[in-house]
Amino acid sequence: MKESAVIALEFLKAHSYFLALDQELFDTHNVHVHVPEGATPKDGPSAGNTILTALASLFTKRKVKKNIAMTGEITLRGDVLPVGGIKEKILAAKRAGIKEIIMCSKNKQDVDDINSKYLKGLSIHYVDKMRDVLIHALTEELVKDPLALK
Repeated sequence: MKESAVIALEFLKAHSYFLALDQELFDTHNVHVHVPEGATPKDGPSAGNTILTALASLFTKRKVKKNIAMTGEITLRGDVLPVGGIKEKILAAKRAGIKEIIMCSKNKQDVDDINSKYLKGLSIHYVDKMRDVLIHALTEELVKDPLALK
């Protein structure tokens, strides 16, 4: 999981122009990614897309779409790689009220094996590049007061 966080941050640094980010942000701010509930095992690579989206949202102050889930390993070259457990992840997302899912296009074959009744009401975005994850996940709406504690 730590590697996924490092890759996501390095991608944002190298492609700051894509999100109109000032490179100085990365020079003046430290990032710490904390994933609580240490008793729950977390493998990590599947969370790459999600960590990327969270960091992009943080730096741009853009909101992430509601009712969206994502899975996919990310690489330093900006690729999104397939992951396992797609059927279980889709069923869990569906139970949680998710309406959109982002995943690697190479996982399409896993989705094709799922009974269509379980996919009803879901919109699945198949991607190959990390920039496409951000296009599908981030809204143009900005967080009103990103430093406010609730």
